[in-house]
Amino acid sequence: MIDPVNLRLALGSAVGLGFRHGLDYDHIAAITDISSVQSRARDAMRYGLLYVLGHATTVAVLGAGAIAFRLALPPASDRWAERLVGATLLVLGIYVLGTFFRPSAHSHGPKTRITLLINGLLWIYWRLSLVFGGTRVEAPQVFKNGYGTSSTFIVGVIHGLGAETPTQILLFLMAANLGGTAVGLLGLLAFIIGLIVMNTLMCASAAGLFSATLQRPGATRALSLLTSAYSIVVGAIFLLGSASKLPSLTG
Repeated sequence: MIDPVNLRLALGSAVGLGFRHGLDYDHIAAITDISSVQSRARDAMRYGLLYVLGHATTVAVLGAGAIAFRLALPPASDRWAERLVGATLLVLGIYVLGTFFRPSAHSHGPKTRITLLINGLLWIYWRLSLVFGGTRVEAPQVFKNGYGTSSTFIVGVIHGLGAETPTQILLFLMAANLGGTAVGLLGLLAFIIGLIVMNTLMCASAAGLFSATLQRPGATRALSLLTSAYSIVVGAIFLLGSASKLPSLTG
């Protein structure tokens, strides 16, 4: 039986860990991406919270599974997750940057990175199909209006597999081994609470920032360009496996 004082300290630490995890570099990229393409602050907040819910759902499922069944994650899972996030951010950032030099005549605002990535892959498929006898005149597109409710939640679920999550789940598994399944699940819940609180604050900040520039297209474009550059730099660092060398955002 774990000492009540130690339990409270452990749960407080788990909340702090979740709070810090919510401020990771890749979370900033995702939340600013979602917020930058909404026409109202209310929508930016709503879609941002859907992303947060999707992310928290993945962490909850993976963490609960590890705790309940005492399943340790592969030692290399952290490295692979970090590189997966890095490759995604790098490709999306480069693609977004390219749209500033080849603007679409029908574009009325920045599209989400997931939209650009999917449409880019469809464009490649379309070009290849033309080479091999395709007859379609226009390239296919999906998510023309950016994120929807389901797609935003799914993006959050996918990002829940990202860098550092495997290590944190191992901490809850260790807590379960030391204090029992209930203690491990309590630690997981405390972590998720901290994560949701931090990301909710980030969503509110991003929604306010981007809504303030809606009447100034130049400012909106500059912010979107800045987030693209940010994705490229952070993505390259993650892809090289050097995320641990990034300065801490929590002091």
